[in-house]
Amino acid sequence: MTATLLLIRHAAHGHLDRRLSGRMPGVPLSAAGRDQAAALAQRLAGTRIDWIDASPLERTRDTAAAVAGPHGLVPAEAPDLIEIDMGDWTGRAFDTLTDDPDWGRWNQERGAARIPGGETMAEAQARILAHLRRVAAERPGTTGALVTHSDMIRGAVAGVLGLSLDHVLRFDIDPASVTRVVMGDWGARLLALNETAG
Repeated sequence: MTATLLLIRHAAHGHLDRRLSGRMPGVPLSAAGRDQAAALAQRLAGTRIDWIDASPLERTRDTAAAVAGPHGLVPAEAPDLIEIDMGDWTGRAFDTLTDDPDWGRWNQERGAARIPGGETMAEAQARILAHLRRVAAERPGTTGALVTHSDMIRGAVAGVLGLSLDHVLRFDIDPASVTRVVMGDWGARLLALNETAG
């Protein structure tokens, strides 16, 4: 038996493309993000969704609540889906990181680099893949939505496809996008990557 997993990146927030929010509290969806979440919910209203897991951060919970609405579901909080621990970079503006050698290494060597005071990409990948395997085993024959973060989805996709973590920036995971995976005791397969309203 297999489970179908819809990996959803949260919709846009005010820090998007400006600041590394990481696990900061108090980062809600922006007005544009609320519109994106509503449009995503409408797109998925006719898709079978049996359950929803969400990262505990506000932006993921709000996106999950929008998706859950048409299905009459209540999202479950899933700590394994939380954003990568950005450590010392949490809250930093991107333009303050350009001369940081650790930042350069992180973006060139995701397979080995550790965020100062935070996680490695491999640790984050192990977290999300363990969660996906667990829910697929516990909920065979179902379709679930998992609302999480861009690098978490990149790590999951790399794991499914056997890609080096050094190459995860070679594909996009846009806000309010859906990436579809099927998973079972035989392994996993990518069905669709980064589906957006466009």
